[in-house]
Amino acid sequence: MEIRKFKDTDINPIVSLFYDTVHTVNKRDYSQEQLNAWAPKEEEILKRETWKDSLSQNVTYVADIKGTLVGFSDLTPYGRLNRLYVHKDYQGQGIAAALVNILEVEARGLGLLEVDTEASITAKPFFERLGYRIIQSQLVERKGVRLANWKFDDPYRVLRRMVLGSCFLTMITTFHCTLYIRKWVNLADF
Repeated sequence: MEIRKFKDTDINPIVSLFYDTVHTVNKRDYSQEQLNAWAPKEEEILKRETWKDSLSQNVTYVADIKGTLVGFSDLTPYGRLNRLYVHKDYQGQGIAAALVNILEVEARGLGLLEVDTEASITAKPFFERLGYRIIQSQLVERKGVRLANWKFDDPYRVLRRMVLGSCFLTMITTFHCTLYIRKWVNLADF
C-alpha cells in the first residue's frame, strides 16, 4: 500500500469510493433514506467540483494499492479530520489507521495540538480504538433527514506523538523527559 498526497486526477475515484462506501458499508447502521440523504447520486457531479477544491486546500492523502485508490482522508488547517473513507472491499486492513496517523503527523507539523472529527455510527468504534474521546452525540440534518453521529477529539494524541518524537530524538537521557512521558503517555499504546 502506498500513502501519497492527493492529486487532482484522484477526484473521480475518490467521489466514486465515497458513494460506494456510504451505500454499502454504512447501510448496516443507517436506513436507505438516510444513506440517500448523506450521499445523493444526483450530487455526484457537483461533489467532484466542490471536493476537488476543498481536498486541494486541505492536507489530503490517498491510499493506493497497485493503482487502485482504496482510501482517502483530509485535514483542515484548523485540525478537523474532515473526511475518512476506505473502499468497501478493503475494510479492516489498517488503511484508515494509516491515513489518520499520517494526518496526525501533518497536524504536528502545522503546530496543532489536537485533531477533532465527526464520525458516523459505523466509524465510532474505529475512533474509540485510536483513543479519541466522544465529546457528544448529535443529530445532523441532510436534505431534511436526520442522521446520528458523534463529535470526537483527542487533545493529547497529537501532543503525545510530539513529546514522544522529541524525547526519542534526544535519546530520553534526562529525568524530566522520562517523567513527562510517564505522565502523558502509556508506551504500550504505541
